[in-house]
Amino acid sequence: MAKQSKLAAVSPVAVRARRAYFDCRFGQLHVRTAFPTSGGFDEEVTLFCLHQRDGSSRAFSRFLPEIAAERSVYAPDLPGSGESDPAPSRSFADAAAAISDLAADLRLRQIDLLGFRYGAAVAIGLGAARPELVRRLVLIGVPSDERLPAVTNEALVLSTKTEAAGGIKRAREGLPRARFIEVADYGDDLFDVDPKALTKQFGAFLKGRS
Repeated sequence: MAKQSKLAAVSPVAVRARRAYFDCRFGQLHVRTAFPTSGGFDEEVTLFCLHQRDGSSRAFSRFLPEIAAERSVYAPDLPGSGESDPAPSRSFADAAAAISDLAADLRLRQIDLLGFRYGAAVAIGLGAARPELVRRLVLIGVPSDERLPAVTNEALVLSTKTEAAGGIKRAREGLPRARFIEVADYGDDLFDVDPKALTKQFGAFLKGRS
């Protein structure tokens, strides 16, 4: 009996993953989701993962089950990418509006955002437009667009040695509450290399312990 209890104590948290479609102002968004068996309603703030411009939510396939052990996670195909309907333009503003619609559809009062390259720019745009909705930002790859708005959200910025110095400077100016750390450059395969390590790296920040 004691042996069975010990095994139960070390069993990993079960995570459920699925795919679904949600309505937004541009049509439908295809979304990958993952959440603990408890449903994610009594754990941490819900996390949205936003992919790079030429990618899709598939980039987070290995990462979602790891980060979802303690929170609900949604990884949408941004408008015009993957299986989502297109927006009039592929602008940061249109993508941010679609994510805002998704949060409203899910009746979420607050979310955290993880943005990968283009997704980082979308996350910044939504943080500026909806500061009451967005709590914290995790940005991977510094957006180089000089027109990105300044935001006051707490942020964790992961940059590589190949990032342009000008982009880093603008990011520091536009993200006054950000902490910058340097990571290895694994290109498009970042979330496939070691999702457990990334989960550990982001976890303390998203829980408000860093």
